[in-house]
Amino acid sequence: VLTLDNPPVNAIGHALREGLFEAIVAADRMENIDRIILTGHGRAFAAGADAREFDSEPQAPHLPDLLVQLERCQLPVIAAINGVALGGGAEILLACRYRIAAPGVQIGFPEVNLGVVPGAGGTQRLPRLTGVGVALQLVATGRPVNDQQALDYGLIDQVAEDPLQAALNVNLSLLSDRQALSEKPSPPADAAAITLAEENAKKKMRGQHAPLAAIDLVDTSTQLSFADASLKERDTFLKLRQSDQARALRHLFFAERSASKPPADINAEPISIDTACVVGGGTMGAGIGYALCNAGIALTLIETDEAGVARARNNVEKIFNSAVKRGLLDSDVANSRFESIRFKSGYDNLQDVQLVVEAAFENMDAKKEIFRSLDKAVPATAILASNTSYLDINEIASVVDKPERVLGLHFFSPAHIMKLLEVVRAEVTGQVAMATAFRLARRLSKIPVVSGVCDGFIGNRILMRYREAIDSLLLDGAMPWEIDEAMVDFGYPMGPYTMQDLAGLDISYAERQRRAPMRDPNKRYVAIGDKLVESGRLGQKSGAGWYSYSDGAKNKQRDPVVEALIHSEAEAAGVERKSFDAASIRNIALEAMFTEAQAILDEGIAASPEDIDLVLVHGYGFPRWRGGLMFYSGNSGKPEMPSTA
Repeated sequence: VLTLDNPPVNAIGHALREGLFEAIVAADRMENIDRIILTGHGRAFAAGADAREFDSEPQAPHLPDLLVQLERCQLPVIAAINGVALGGGAEILLACRYRIAAPGVQIGFPEVNLGVVPGAGGTQRLPRLTGVGVALQLVATGRPVNDQQALDYGLIDQVAEDPLQAALNVNLSLLSDRQALSEKPSPPADAAAITLAEENAKKKMRGQHAPLAAIDLVDTSTQLSFADASLKERDTFLKLRQSDQARALRHLFFAERSASKPPADINAEPISIDTACVVGGGTMGAGIGYALCNAGIALTLIETDEAGVARARNNVEKIFNSAVKRGLLDSDVANSRFESIRFKSGYDNLQDVQLVVEAAFENMDAKKEIFRSLDKAVPATAILASNTSYLDINEIASVVDKPERVLGLHFFSPAHIMKLLEVVRAEVTGQVAMATAFRLARRLSKIPVVSGVCDGFIGNRILMRYREAIDSLLLDGAMPWEIDEAMVDFGYPMGPYTMQDLAGLDISYAERQRRAPMRDPNKRYVAIGDKLVESGRLGQKSGAGWYSYSDGAKNKQRDPVVEALIHSEAEAAGVERKSFDAASIRNIALEAMFTEAQAILDEGIAASPEDIDLVLVHGYGFPRWRGGLMFYSGNSGKPEMPSTA
């Protein structure tokens, strides 16, 4: 029994490869044994290569050579898959003659999510085992499969509660004529599956090189010998791992891994949250409530009156129904969780609540009144959080007796889906509250980023500057659709004006009105968006915004009314409009964002450039494969950036 032991996830670094190579050779020479069993220590079999080694020269023994040695063993090698097997870990499985998995394991090839492809025969052994169609589902998307799916696909041979014991009990006569996958003939070509995979990659992973390269390599498995195709695979892997995209994706990978840890100055023991309350059952409150309930936290959702309670029930029920429809939850589980939620009006009977998340509308007086009520209604040890997007957490905290338990938990819409959670640390926020926020984020599978207190925190403050810059471009010569196209070409899933139409122009309008008294009268202000709202154009929900929608959101059309308004406003401002190409639009927008982000760093609102990257990628659609705003600005993007906006 050879056990992979490189905590915490048995990453396949150089030392592990070297040790495993020597152990395989030695075991294969031993007398009086009839099999070699590979398993992992702890919660993982092996969770892929050690990405820290990607920036240095590869060191022998290389994983492809190790797997060739594994396949050439005279003794049958059996994989006892005790935990997650990803990337190189999954490639090791493919080199074994028999594979037994514990219930609940995940097996996958996530390399495309790091900008590379499997580099140790994964794109060649896998289609020889499962066929081209299944191989494409795994390799081109990076999505893992569970034990039952792996069994259905033929990726494993057996599921057992104790895979090591099951491996010891395997009847070896079953394996006597089983070929190594590298010896199997090429799989049949599947042009339809290749075309579908390419279409999906261009749509869902737009702009990324690795998915298309992976698809091509799977297709190559049908055309070349294993040896020749493996050489092509390895060459592709080595080239991709030094690409800008791979470096950017590695940067995000390590930033995400670091984000789960509380700041270094936080050493308090967090509260384990078993009961929570959400105040406000609108879109955000319903999403937050669903996320808490789905994490096994007993939930109370509060509204102001019975009509509000009914709306809140309906909003949460819609999310559960959608989860069932999408296959994310079993209907019985969904019904049970929904029925466990206590919907009520008023602040009575909250003596057992350990966490409150306020998700009412953005009005300081209203929020302060809610916190005054909560201060009297919940235990003095309960954490009090506001989901505010902009408002001053210090001012909110000032109305409670123990302000150290107050902080911001800024979820992003839809709150049950978006990964980002801005943890807003007020001047008086205590260590217990901060530690508890980070534990809660892990439980909700969120990526927490600490922000100091300022108007808009990290993300919305940068967003405000972004919008100011592109609104100025409207006066100076660009059209909304030109700006949208430039940013989508850069990698955003949606342009800023299309996004405003989707969210509703009244939301950003209300925020501009809130900030109006604080606005510098000497600073340029573009009122085009205000005039659209004041004329009744609120976006998709009203049938017109920056675009017109004659037949729903899918039929978005450029609108001459908007074009005429822009020209009129430019003329009134005495601006002589000029044309902007896509690169100029993009550079002006990115420079504005970068300048604001740098100010946020200088002021200590964000702790690191990596935190800003996480916020922009996970909350605002900045293309992941560019590494985030700060990474991009300091690397491949910097030469493109103008000195002035």
